[in-house]
Amino acid sequence: MKEKVRIGVVGLGNRGHDLLKQVLLPMCEDDVEISALCDTYGDRIDRARKLVAEAGQTEPFATDHFEEMLKLDLDAVMIFSAWETHIPFACAAMRAGKYVGLEVGGAYSIEDCWKLVRTYEETGVPCMLLENCCYGRRELMILNMVRQGVFGEIVHCEGGYRHDLREEVSYGAENRHYRLRNYLNRNCENYPTHELGPIAKLMNVNRGNRMVALNSIASCAKGLHTYILDRKGADDPLADAVFQQGDVVTTVIRLAGGQTITMTLDTTLPRPYSRQFTVQGTKGMYSEDNDSIFLDHEHNAFDFTWKSQWGNATKYEEAYLHPLWKNYVVRGTHDGMDWILFRAFFESVKLGAPVPIDVYDAASWMSITALSEQSIAAGGAAVAIPDFTSGRWTEREAAPDLKYWI
Repeated sequence: MKEKVRIGVVGLGNRGHDLLKQVLLPMCEDDVEISALCDTYGDRIDRARKLVAEAGQTEPFATDHFEEMLKLDLDAVMIFSAWETHIPFACAAMRAGKYVGLEVGGAYSIEDCWKLVRTYEETGVPCMLLENCCYGRRELMILNMVRQGVFGEIVHCEGGYRHDLREEVSYGAENRHYRLRNYLNRNCENYPTHELGPIAKLMNVNRGNRMVALNSIASCAKGLHTYILDRKGADDPLADAVFQQGDVVTTVIRLAGGQTITMTLDTTLPRPYSRQFTVQGTKGMYSEDNDSIFLDHEHNAFDFTWKSQWGNATKYEEAYLHPLWKNYVVRGTHDGMDWILFRAFFESVKLGAPVPIDVYDAASWMSITALSEQSIAAGGAAVAIPDFTSGRWTEREAAPDLKYWI
């Protein structure tokens, strides 16, 4: 087991900078060394260097060429760069023998997803999708309840990425943010894994079940145009831009076991944040938007007065809170789930062990973006979802005996 892991970080924009902060949290274990930084913008590297210095670590190697980073003696590479670079960088890092921690985002083609899988199978170097929502306090509690049979047999789940990103997209040119070019040129479920990841885990996707087909439809695109005129004015370069990305994208997925998943992307209209995590089974359900649990024989009398039970999920924490969250002091962003996610990755690297969100998860979850784009272009037609395990989903082991495995 390695006492300390040497990490290279590529992509130091707003998301990368924030995630680097989490890696360097002073209350975290002192077993991670940031040995290299990479970004095409020098000011971002300088800002990241300052973070590393403030954490008391040795000044890291810095470069604007990813290939130079891969020549170093690193244990792992964490990829926080623009969506388009995720899979090429991940494949290059695996071929260089570095564990990969891959920030979330959708794939641009199914062939890219296959490249990710083939590269892992050829090299044997693990690649972990850094989907923090899989480690959320409530998501893990519901996963625990599902595995204990509290909700019976799971039949349907819902999830969404419902987040007002109008400012981020509209000021993409000023802030050098990749979302702008994506919203201008693509129409798809462009950010599927926050909602899909926790659902895929509790539905045993790639480990006894799999996603087989989807249908996606998109609304018109009006939100960004209205926002730009209101906030930036008619003289702004984007005032007459034609955005391809629909304001609301709805995707329905069918699974081999007969279950269904509904996903909603909703990022360019005024609204509060929600991941809409909803689980329905033969004995009950959970709904994130009012944080409530409804169990058969226990809550039927509240059928028409359910508001009185909103927030009742907290009553189930003592019995069902996931072991990873018991006695846990919240650390860092996103209510602490980023820290647990990173510990899962670092522990795998230290042990030379498999990762809990592996390359088959990454390929299948990321593929939803490319497949939804095809379905929308075809008027909502059904599109088959490839089996990236090549049939092994029927027999893959459920869980190695590792602390952070989910």
